[in-house]
Amino acid sequence: MTQAKSPASAKPAKRSVKSAQARKKAPSVDNPGKVLKRSRYTKAETYEIFRRFHADNPEPEGELDYINAYTLLVAVLLSAQATDIGVNRATKHLFQIADTPEKMVTLGEDKVREKIRTIGLFKTKAKNVILMSEQLIRDHGGEVPEDREALEKLPGVGRKTANVVLNIFFGHPTIAVDTHLFRLGNRIGIAPGKTPLDVEKSMEKAVPKEFSLHAHHWLILHGRYICKARKPECKRCVIYDLCKSPEKEKFDAVPDIAVRTKAIIEREKGGLC
Repeated sequence: MTQAKSPASAKPAKRSVKSAQARKKAPSVDNPGKVLKRSRYTKAETYEIFRRFHADNPEPEGELDYINAYTLLVAVLLSAQATDIGVNRATKHLFQIADTPEKMVTLGEDKVREKIRTIGLFKTKAKNVILMSEQLIRDHGGEVPEDREALEKLPGVGRKTANVVLNIFFGHPTIAVDTHLFRLGNRIGIAPGKTPLDVEKSMEKAVPKEFSLHAHHWLILHGRYICKARKPECKRCVIYDLCKSPEKEKFDAVPDIAVRTKAIIEREKGGLC
């Protein structure tokens, strides 16, 4: 005798379909959801945002450890889908024994793989480090080129990695769009875009020239430690009173950190605190 199907048996499948659809539509680096057509801020407001970042941290630095342009390039290559802390831990000994392309090639892929095995995608990354090193030796005399196009031709090196190296080591005012910066561009609406490249181009137009060198550092650090993905820590935000994000937590008073940073700017201008 054929048993009747239980009505409840179909529900889990239906919920799983909805869950899959929700995940597909959820904002991410590749799918930020609904994107603003333009910035939420005027040029004057954007200027104040970056002046606030500057007052809070005049000389921001990247958090990857490196010795020279080559080790910086390797560190940034390894940092994809990995934390800076994890990369620094893995490269501490690696860079002591291989701080040039020639030394890295001599070390070999197997030993590089062993040194970085605590990092995500370590097998692919070890292969790319060796291939990249060989190409640097063959095409650039073992030197890291000061050119984005040349950098992007290297194995494992994309636009973001090239921009980081150009900015940190060579002092170019590039915008390296990682997950944090991409999120900020869209969340606070300062440089919205559907793709990392869109956000990069939008940010280049928005950032005042005098702040362009350190802009991506301020934004990455802000996104990493303050305006976090799951829950922004608005009480610790130096631009709280300037921020127009609809996700901003509402308080009865402006957080002290924002008040103190604004006061620093006022003192620098010779105004009242």
